[in-house]
Amino acid sequence: MIIENMSNDFYLILAGGVGAAKFIEGLANVVRPESLKIIVNTGDDIELFGLRICPDLDIITYTLANLVDKEKGWGFIDESFNCLSILKKYYDTGWFNAGDKDLATHIYRTDLFKQGYTKAEITKKICEIFKVKSEIIPMCNESFETHLKTPIGTMPFEEYFIKYQCKPNVISFDFKGSDKANPVEGVLNYINEAKKIIICPSNPIVSIGTILRVKRIKKSLIKVKNKVYAISPIIKGTTVKGPADKFMKGEFRP
Repeated sequence: MIIENMSNDFYLILAGGVGAAKFIEGLANVVRPESLKIIVNTGDDIELFGLRICPDLDIITYTLANLVDKEKGWGFIDESFNCLSILKKYYDTGWFNAGDKDLATHIYRTDLFKQGYTKAEITKKICEIFKVKSEIIPMCNESFETHLKTPIGTMPFEEYFIKYQCKPNVISFDFKGSDKANPVEGVLNYINEAKKIIICPSNPIVSIGTILRVKRIKKSLIKVKNKVYAISPIIKGTTVKGPADKFMKGEFRP
């Protein structure tokens, strides 16, 4: 059932992670999927096995394509891990549980990068292939990686999240490339023109906070704050899932 006719209006969504994907999936069931323009965190992006991997872009794409493994919350449904079983013999990065279908996406993306396509252009191509009706937009085309300094060393967010399961304390964050990150063309206009802007229940530091670090996005949102709605991922001081509460107890702010 459609809540309202959105033929001339659209929602702008700021998103990152599994929680955002689940929220967007629900929203797409009550408004036209075509009315959703989704700016996605790319601070989790990482290069492994020589491949360019964009976890949050993929989670949201697979979810809206109705291909995601809902039990895990990431990756493809009915996935196999034959390639990973051999990759573990070659690389000390077997902690990244990339399935065979998921690896195909990473191979395709890496190939397009080598051909000179931007991250936004590649994302659009992947969405078209999977017939995703919403517009999914990376927060920037430039390289932007969130690294965490911990007592056992500095590491990319994905390694902290998956390999170490968020157990080490975080001393500080390093948002590599944030000083060169610019909004994808059209995003600032979307902020001005959107009927409503919704901030998903994503991690305030490493999902939403990274988007806000992209030049001019935070200032543009402040100018239209009357139409910005944020959904907290924290309930009674605790997150439903993920390390957001742990991060927020520190001195870290976007």
